[in-house]
Amino acid sequence: MIKLTVTSPAVREMKGVGKASGKPYHMCFQTVWAHTTDRDGAPQPFPEKLEVILDKGEDGHPVTYPAGEYQLHPSSLYVKDGALVIAPRLQALKPRQAA
Repeated sequence: MIKLTVTSPAVREMKGVGKASGKPYHMCFQTVWAHTTDRDGAPQPFPEKLEVILDKGEDGHPVTYPAGEYQLHPSSLYVKDGALVIAPRLQALKPRQAA
């Protein structure tokens, strides 16, 4: 399991017109910190910064992830044209219950 941490609801937007398609696009990103391992499975000493593309709500605004701890949702991984594709979607981790 890859643990992901969201520390801020800030959104970065990117707008423009596609060179090949000529169609306008508008994408929103949120920064996430991934707690990864090296190729041998040893934890990295620090989380690594990445950005996830946000889905848009019914109102057209980006749906941000609140600050907290997450893991990759199973729908983040799928096969397309025989290749494994990763499109990160986050699933909140449940807080541990006190004993």
